[in-house]
Order: sequence, then structure tokens, then C-alpha cells
Amino acid sequence: MKVWPLIASIVFVTSVHAQTPYAGMQTRSIKALSDQQIADLNAGRGMGLALAAELNGYPGPSHVLELADKLELSADQRASMQRLFDAMKTEAMPLGAKLIEQEAELDRQFASRIVTPESLKASTAAVAATQGMLRETHLKYHLLTGSILTPAQMAKYAELRGYGSGAHKRHHHH
Repeated sequence: MKVWPLIASIVFVTSVHAQTPYAGMQTRSIKALSDQQIADLNAGRGMGLALAAELNGYPGPSHVLELADKLELSADQRASMQRLFDAMKTEAMPLGAKLIEQEAELDRQFASRIVTPESLKASTAAVAATQGMLRETHLKYHLLTGSILTPAQMAKYAELRGYGSGAHKRHHHH
């Protein structure tokens, strides 16, 4: 019978600790988004949305431009890459702004206690659709970037970014 106080104290301690990861987040303007995420969305930054491409050897325009010298991009390639980067930002920024708006709306429904199962379904579906479009946008520009670089530049990029071995192995099979 002596184990009960111990179990009770373990349960209590666990529940207190379970709350701490979210402590302080209640002051956020939009609970689901950090200030950094809001800034990234507004700036059209990728935020890891293109990892499926990036880590499989399809670089994005921003990192390619940062490594332009090391990749020995031609003047044409540089110009093409800058155009892609600008186009990506132009496309991603309004989607980011829309996502922020939709998250704010979802937040407001809960905050003002007007959320219903129906409104929740509609809001989360809208958020998911925008997230999907944003992810597709970032992945698409990685795909386009890959079509501008030579296979040698692609391999060099993977090497410079520190994930080269897998890409090299694949290239040898061809």
C-alpha cells in the first residue's frame, strides 16, 4: 500500500512537466505560429518545406545563389537563378500571408469561443490547402533550379551542403 503516495507524486510531477513546453506561448498573437514562423512566411522563406527536394539532391535557388562562386555558375545561370528566386518569393509571399490570416482566424474562433465542429472543419481544411500550395511552390522551384544546374554542379552543391554521398552513388548508376 505504500506505493500509492509515490505514484500520486509521479503523476503530479509528470503533469506539471507536460505543461512546460507550451508555457509562455499563450501570449503569442497567433497561437499556432511563432514570431519567427510569421516572419519567414511573410518573407516567402522555405522553412524546411522543400526538404523532400533539398535532401534528395534538388537545391533551391537561394542556397545556389549563396554558393554561386563555389558552384562556378555562368552569367546566364546566375541570371536564371535570380529570376527563379524572385519568382519564388513573389509566389510564396502572398501564400504565406494567406496562411497567417487563416491561422489568425482559427485562433480567433477559439479565443472568442465561437468555434463549432463545422467551422473547425472548414478552417483546418483551408489552412491545410494553403500549406499544401506553399509546399508545392517551394518544391517546384527546387525542381526548376535542378534543371538549370549541370549534374556536376548538383553533385558539388550536395557536397558543399554536407549531404553528398547519396547523390554521388545515384549518379554512378546512370
